[in-house]
Amino acid sequence: MSENPIKNSFQIQYEMLLNAIPSSVLMVDRKLQILSVNENFLIKSQRSKDTTVGRPLADVFPLVILQSTNIEESIRNVFHSGIAVKGQKMTYRAPGVPLRIYYYSILPIQSDQIILIMEDVTEQFRLSEEVRRVERHLASVVESASDIVLSTDIDGRILTWNSAAEKLSGLPTQDVYGRYFFDFCDANQKQMVEQIFQRMKTSNAAHTTEFNLLTPSNSGTILISWVFSPMKDDYSKTVGTVVVGRDLAERRKLELQLRQSQKLTALGVMAGGIAHEIRNPLAICSSAAQFLQENQISDDFQKECAKKIQTNIQKASAIIENLLRFARSSLDTEMIEVDLISVLKETIDLVTNQAKVQKIKIHLSLQRNSIVVSGVPGLLQQVFMNIFLNAINAMPTGGVLSVTVNTVEDRVIVRVIDTGVGIPAGELDKIFDPFHTSSPVGQGTGLGLSICYSIIRQHLGSIQAESRLGQGAAIIVTLPLL
Repeated sequence: MSENPIKNSFQIQYEMLLNAIPSSVLMVDRKLQILSVNENFLIKSQRSKDTTVGRPLADVFPLVILQSTNIEESIRNVFHSGIAVKGQKMTYRAPGVPLRIYYYSILPIQSDQIILIMEDVTEQFRLSEEVRRVERHLASVVESASDIVLSTDIDGRILTWNSAAEKLSGLPTQDVYGRYFFDFCDANQKQMVEQIFQRMKTSNAAHTTEFNLLTPSNSGTILISWVFSPMKDDYSKTVGTVVVGRDLAERRKLELQLRQSQKLTALGVMAGGIAHEIRNPLAICSSAAQFLQENQISDDFQKECAKKIQTNIQKASAIIENLLRFARSSLDTEMIEVDLISVLKETIDLVTNQAKVQKIKIHLSLQRNSIVVSGVPGLLQQVFMNIFLNAINAMPTGGVLSVTVNTVEDRVIVRVIDTGVGIPAGELDKIFDPFHTSSPVGQGTGLGLSICYSIIRQHLGSIQAESRLGQGAAIIVTLPLL
């Protein structure tokens, strides 16, 4: 009898379909004998079709699998109840093959046949374990960090809050979760922080700033340096913000010590010029006092001598007062409105005496009589004091110190230009490095311009140098206008 071509065609298509399935598929009868298998199972188990089809399940599966999964009993229960079993886990190891992990399902198709489907999830399981390992590692890094690390949703609601944040703020995670981050900022800076979160929604760049973090009422506030970075999903869409904060208390303390040390150094440099400037009014006072000791002098001459004494004492007192104001420790670091022109003029007054001693002329060129910036007056004065003294030191035989102030769009640019010895090309990139100095040993700390750089960065500005050896140098300070 000839074979039915339709039946043969159906059988071929059935086998093609079965072999195309990426899972292992076995058909089993009530006697737990294997009626058919697909290629996937044969490859995974390293068996041939001849040694598999028609064999009992116990001959094909290792005994340890049958015992640990009780799969035979599960198949019998499906035959008895007609209810499928889905999503059961099993492990399988063929000879010479690493351990494989499967999820299997038993599906009744006829009263005397079931289909056993085994999905190989070894790679997914391995990847999920790797993902969990990476997640645990990242969580450990975040929790071990000494800096504040937190994350928020797109609107700024806090989602995570690490141990350092709890320790520095005194606020446990449960007290901040779901609340807006800017609710924990100083009232004067809350609007600014809200604007940062708005920019994060469309920005791809990080934003750096400084502001106070509120703590429980008995602790006050803590000055923190913050970095805001947009948090992206798999499709590069911003879904939140990662915020990292560093306590500035210790750094500010160290900076204050360095600044005060540099002030004392600057005072030492100015000492010669100051002594010369004070000596002149003192000499006039001394001469006038000697005349007053004479018996035969007119009343008008007495009045003139007394007036000269009073005028020159006031002049010497003003010099000393300027010095004391500059030398006074700048404990206040609160940003306020500052007239930059006034700061420059006061600083020039302080170095004028030293400039005269070294035969240096100072020229001040202003575009406007008042330019307002946000800053700390004492720190800005220290910046320009260091720059002026460096320029004076670069002109030991005299010269010209020019200070020009211009505004460009939303910035003010201050150029301090000298006609001194200049800076070698190889040194130009190093002059803002800590402890870099070209002064003879014992005559400079190498901290002046480094401190200037730190202060200007704190004021959200920039500082750079231009020079040619033997042709003088220019220090350019740029600050944002208020």
